[in-house]
Amino acid sequence: MSAPSIEADTRPERVTSRLGSGLWNRQLAHYPESGRRYGYLAIVVVTTIVLYYQLYVQFSVSTAILTHYRMTFTYFVFISVVGNAVGAFASLLAGLADRWGRANLTVYGTLLVGLLVTFGVPNAPDKFSYAVLITLVSLVEGMILVTTPALVRDFSPQLGRATAMGFWTMGPVIGSLVVTMVTSHTYSGSTTWQDEIRYAGITGLVVFAVALFGLRELSPRLRDQIMVSLRDRALIEARAKGLDEEALQRGQWRQMMRLDVVGSAFAISVFLLLYYVAVGSFTVYFATTFGYSLQRTAGLLNWYWAGDAVALLAVGILSDRLRVRKPFMLVGGVGSMVFLTMFALDATRPGTGYYTFALTVLGIGVTGGIAFGPWMASFTETVEKHNPAATATGLAVYGWINRVVVAASVAVLPLVVTSVTPLVEHGAQVKVAAQEAAPALAVIDAHPQLFAQLAAYPTAAQTPPALLAQAVQEVGPADLALVAKAKPQLTVLTQYGASVQKAAAANPGNWQTWWWVCLGGQLLFLPFIFGMAGRWSPRRAREDFEEHQRTIAAQLEELTPAQV
Repeated sequence: MSAPSIEADTRPERVTSRLGSGLWNRQLAHYPESGRRYGYLAIVVVTTIVLYYQLYVQFSVSTAILTHYRMTFTYFVFISVVGNAVGAFASLLAGLADRWGRANLTVYGTLLVGLLVTFGVPNAPDKFSYAVLITLVSLVEGMILVTTPALVRDFSPQLGRATAMGFWTMGPVIGSLVVTMVTSHTYSGSTTWQDEIRYAGITGLVVFAVALFGLRELSPRLRDQIMVSLRDRALIEARAKGLDEEALQRGQWRQMMRLDVVGSAFAISVFLLLYYVAVGSFTVYFATTFGYSLQRTAGLLNWYWAGDAVALLAVGILSDRLRVRKPFMLVGGVGSMVFLTMFALDATRPGTGYYTFALTVLGIGVTGGIAFGPWMASFTETVEKHNPAATATGLAVYGWINRVVVAASVAVLPLVVTSVTPLVEHGAQVKVAAQEAAPALAVIDAHPQLFAQLAAYPTAAQTPPALLAQAVQEVGPADLALVAKAKPQLTVLTQYGASVQKAAAANPGNWQTWWWVCLGGQLLFLPFIFGMAGRWSPRRAREDFEEHQRTIAAQLEELTPAQV
């Protein structure tokens, strides 16, 4: 009897079943080789960049959005407040990724954001609809803030963690850089703010297609262990066979309610107060204080984001080479405070040049990157110290605290910088009116008492004949006609001129006060560095690693062939 032939089952229903399973069941039973691992990490990083691009693009065209919907600055700000508040609780929900898995939340969340940004936000019929759609985008972003760093942690041993987290933290940074670069090169008279939003959404849908077929995650038995280096791989896979998943998942939230987790998450969140303003309000700050155009501010922000991105990558590599995080956090924190102090002092110096600001924000970006990349690595290692199976839970705590701090800071900002609302709502209108009415104002200034009397009568018909005759004699028919023609502009100046002038005078000082608040947040960050996991001394860290390697070698020798 001939042996039965073995052929692949190519029936359509079987192929469809396997394809559907592959698009949902993304778990890997074995730790991937380096090539595949780098591929998964690249997908996560690119996904993060594009998600932040889609979230932040609205701020680059904020003035156009305000005009389109006749939206007040306060209304626009509170859209961000609500979005961050919703995102905070979405972060807590994403803590369930330790049970549900990280990859599916990331992949299908990317699809939802892409659809909302491409088809929803640009077509919002009114400001309320716009607010609802942006809130939905923030909801999904709050979840992915948890799942993507969890995936990076899973695919990066501790010895490469700072580099990997450096790439991940480049997500919001490069996302911001992409926003400013795209906007500064494409936003002109031939494009609209809706076009800028759609560019971001279409990019998101392309990345979703890549992630749909390319992204995988480790099985819980693999990711619920600590991997110090790739040499731990065989031991981790052997241990996974006898790992009690249910025991590791019990009490995860309680385990994360510790000062080194909660406190350090709060500390980095207030350290980043300036970053939140850079993303959301630098355009408004430089427009209202120094008269910068949208494109000029976007160019200035390129210095910030580029410096931050380079520092994140370079310091991540150096931190992994030296096997320490804390010295970098301290140096970055102190350095950022120095540059922020310079930036705050320049707020009340109207003659500050463009390149002075460029070098200052470059310094802020570089030092911020030096602090933040190693902090992310140290934070995940701090969570692992308590329970490696609770990584997503720990990151959910961070995500919740971060979003609450962002929401609170955005809500408080208009209360501190009270000058922004009149300048944003009426500043440009008053400026145009003053320019157009300049000849009429010169006439009025030459005859102040006469025009004060004329102002008491709304129309010429109501004006006493004797007063009209006096006006014709003193001013002349031509100049009176000039003043009459400028009445709409003069009305604008009467209604809003004084409030805008007062706001313009107070604006630099208001913003400077907020920069001092940001400086206080950075100062608060420093003491929490000392409670996080990790060594200060590279020599001690190297000794710990060598001891770990000896332990791993001994445990591998004890494994039986059946366990390997």
